[in-house]
Formats: sequence, structure tokens, C-alpha cells
Amino acid sequence: MVELTAQPAAFLPDSRKTRYERNIATRESALVKWTILTIGLLFFLIFIFLPLAAVFTEALRKGFDVYWRALVEPDALSAIKLTLTAAVISVPLNLVFGVAAAWSIAKFEFRGKQLLTTLIDLPFSISPVIVGLIYVLVFGASGWFGEWLIERNIKIIFAVPGIVLATIFVTVPFVARELIPLMQAQGKEEEEAAVVLGAKGWQTFWHVTLPNIKWGLLYGVILCNARAMGEFGAVSVVSGHIRGMTNTLPLHVEILYNEYNFAAAFAVASLLALLALVTLVIKTFVEHRVHTQMQGTR
Repeated sequence: MVELTAQPAAFLPDSRKTRYERNIATRESALVKWTILTIGLLFFLIFIFLPLAAVFTEALRKGFDVYWRALVEPDALSAIKLTLTAAVISVPLNLVFGVAAAWSIAKFEFRGKQLLTTLIDLPFSISPVIVGLIYVLVFGASGWFGEWLIERNIKIIFAVPGIVLATIFVTVPFVARELIPLMQAQGKEEEEAAVVLGAKGWQTFWHVTLPNIKWGLLYGVILCNARAMGEFGAVSVVSGHIRGMTNTLPLHVEILYNEYNFAAAFAVASLLALLALVTLVIKTFVEHRVHTQMQGTR
């Protein structure tokens, strides 16, 4: 008697057909499998693990006291505070925009929908340095609104507002781009049922839409926050590199390294690396929940 898995895929049940086709697609020799695995592991070792190990090794080379003093030094504390400030402002704003944009694109049909989708992806296609230069052109002393801002003693470029604006721009896509496919996969039947039963717009959102997207929303927020704290290019242009005032953590690392203060530079860089690792752990957990949620919608 011939086993079911030996039959052509066309005669298999859907559940068995998927496994059959997957086995056929990945049926390679042991040499090919080990070669691909080795290449992947070597890439991870050389380009990811070794740089991370080097950062922590150099940060602690002169002892924990030197490491700690580099982190509690006034300029470092100012950089930490400014980095957190930019993230605390930009992430909630992008959360609100991302949910509104994703809800509009996934649930409604309207003129300009494709344009809105394209504009959301715009920060991905523009260099962060160009973003910073655009803000200088618009809000700088010689920019379009420069004189108007100077007359009213409003400072945006080389100040905290410029850093926040640049951070908001480069982090715009993360929440929206995570929610759009999730909402599209879920469809709008539940929202329509809620409306038929008499639910208002906000009731539908809070009790139907939001519970269905909560893990995807958290995933997008995590990515948005990681980019906000690690942004360098756009912030570098609009900050002016004023020590203790407009330097974020990445900019502070650059200044310390250029001054050959390697121990302090690697100490602050290790703080960013730790934040990245914590973000990665949370991201992995949330990614699993998002995958489970999307599987449940099918």
C-alpha cells in the first residue's frame, strides 16, 4: 500500500498538500544545507556578534568604575535625557498617526488612498541627512520661515524642537506599516457587525478594532521607539552638536570617539547596544504574538 505522502500533491488534502510541497521545495543534499547554514552563521558571527562583543569588551576594558563615570558624566546624562525626550514625544504622535492612517487605508475606500500609502513610505526612501537639510532649509535662520521665527524668538534648528521634528519624520512609517497588513488581513466584517448592532465609531474602535490589533500596535511602537533612540543622520544635521544641550546618545558617542576618549565612547555605545538587545527580546515576543494573531484571522 502506497503511503499518502508519496501521492502527487494534487490528490492530497490541503493540510497534507502543504507539508508535501514544503518537503519537495526543501529537499536538498546535506552538503547544500550545511553550506547555507555555515554561510548564515558566519555572516551573523562577523557582522553582528563580533561588533557587539567588541563594544562591551572595550567599554569595560578599564574597569567598571571608568564605565560608570562615563555614563553619569553631565554631558552623557544630558544626552540620555534628550534621547528619551525625543522618543517620548515622537513615539506617541506616530502611534496616533499610524493607527489613524492604517485604519483609513485598511477599512475605507477614498480618493487619494494610494497617495497616502506612498507618503507613509517616504521616510524609507529619503536619506536621513537629506531630511535634516530640508528642516534647515525650512526653519533655519536663512530658511523659508527663518526671519518669522527669529522675530518671535522661536528656535527650532539647533534646538530640541528640531531634533523632535527630525525624529518624528524618520519614524513615521513604523506603526502604520505594521498595522496596515494586519488590519487588511482581519477585514472589516467585525466592525460592520458592531455598527449594525448600534455601536458608535469610538465604541467600535475601542471594543472591536483595538483588541484585534493590540499586538501589532505594540510591535510597531517597539520598532518606532528603537529607531527614535538610535537616529543619527537627521538629528546630526539639525542639532548643531552643542554639548550638554542638543546631543543625543548617538551624537555623544561620535563626539567622544572623535576626541579619542574611547573608553567613554564605548561605554555610552554599550548603553545603546543594551537598549537594542532589550528591544530585540521584546520584539521577538511580540512578533510571535502578531504571527499567532494573523494566523487566527485566516
